[in-house]
Amino acid sequence: MFDIKYEKIKNQLIEEATEILASNYKNNITVPSNILYPHQWFWDSCFIAIGLRHIDIEKAKSELTNLVKGQWKNGMIPNIVFGNNNGGRKISNIWRSQVSPFSPDNVFTSGITQPPMLAEAVYKVGEMLDKKERKLWFGMMINHIIDYHQWLYLDRDPHSEGLVLLLHPYESGMDNSPPWMGELHKSFTPKWIKYTEKLHLDFIYNFFRLDTKFVNKFERMSNVDAMSLYSLQINMRKKQYNTEKILGHNSFAIEDLAFNSVLIRANDYLEKISDFIDKEIPKNLKNNIKKSRSAIDNLWDNENAEYFSRNFETHKFIKISSISSLLPLYSGAITQERANHLVKTLESHDKFSVPFPIPTVPVSSEWFSPMNYWQGPTWINMNWLIIEGLKNYGFDDHADILIKKTLELVEAGGFSEYFDPIDGRPLGIDNFSWTAALTIDLLSSD
Repeated sequence: MFDIKYEKIKNQLIEEATEILASNYKNNITVPSNILYPHQWFWDSCFIAIGLRHIDIEKAKSELTNLVKGQWKNGMIPNIVFGNNNGGRKISNIWRSQVSPFSPDNVFTSGITQPPMLAEAVYKVGEMLDKKERKLWFGMMINHIIDYHQWLYLDRDPHSEGLVLLLHPYESGMDNSPPWMGELHKSFTPKWIKYTEKLHLDFIYNFFRLDTKFVNKFERMSNVDAMSLYSLQINMRKKQYNTEKILGHNSFAIEDLAFNSVLIRANDYLEKISDFIDKEIPKNLKNNIKKSRSAIDNLWDNENAEYFSRNFETHKFIKISSISSLLPLYSGAITQERANHLVKTLESHDKFSVPFPIPTVPVSSEWFSPMNYWQGPTWINMNWLIIEGLKNYGFDDHADILIKKTLELVEAGGFSEYFDPIDGRPLGIDNFSWTAALTIDLLSSD
């Protein structure tokens, strides 16, 4: 796969990435960043474990076992598990997860979830173990995965459609992605925020934001959008993070394309784990797994020949293009014909073909902003997901090209949080853990 150049720098990149992961390691977890993200994030930890398995299998395992300590009694795995130090308690007060009767005892967490990467991370860590240890590892983790997937279908698929809904942009993992922000602007902007914007008082929110203290404000969402997301979060807290209550008072719910694509693939890994240890998956969950694989077709829009997320209540497509449209490749649940079409989209210079792919928003989109968080920059984790998706459908040459371009980006720009897709400049926080971990995985996997 690698040419002579990358064989020469392989060990150097792995060594540098390993040092970053070591520097971000504390209290049995590898935080995304000591500077801005000093807690444990759900899908970050899964990506981190996938990379750590190549260099320290015990750390990879503890990354995931510590994550599930924050699992709620109803099965939900939160997007953030806070440390039990004073800083963790202080920030967790914003979420106050204890308002829910299902929140865990003596663990501070958020009240929402994130893309369900756990099953794949558990399986990939297990690949590095001998058969006996793998069975023990899978046996230790499978009930956490089953309970989480059960919760997703029971709590977040109230109409039994095979597609789960999300209630906050943070749950998508792509906080200010255009499909979410477009829908948010349309259906959820409280009056006090509108007045704040009209009177140009939104600058006051700068005093409360942590991200723009460490990152250029032009690389993050606007104050108005940040206030809207915070207001949505507070509304959920008032409803005790109870989905039924939230849906009863708020129509802002989305069947997210990327999240459901990840869930479909996660279901496949859950089945692989259960087969390996000969453990039966509950019948209702098996039925939902089967339903999800076909339900992804309901997110295909014939008019635009594109996959979209859709509004949960109206079932109307949110026709704003983003990198999510490529994630059905990762799901493995679409036809070869549709996969071929998505690869052509990936190759299009009007869409995603740029010097440093893959931008999170097509370059032709009115939303495209090459430096702004999830509205244009290239993220290593998204490249990794799409590389896996390309392999699903036999596009090995495309996958190899994307791997090489991803490594070029890291070699030139370091292990940054995200990158400008046009000139490759590093953006966001330096020494970002999943960038380091997934670089190790790309360099270490066959």
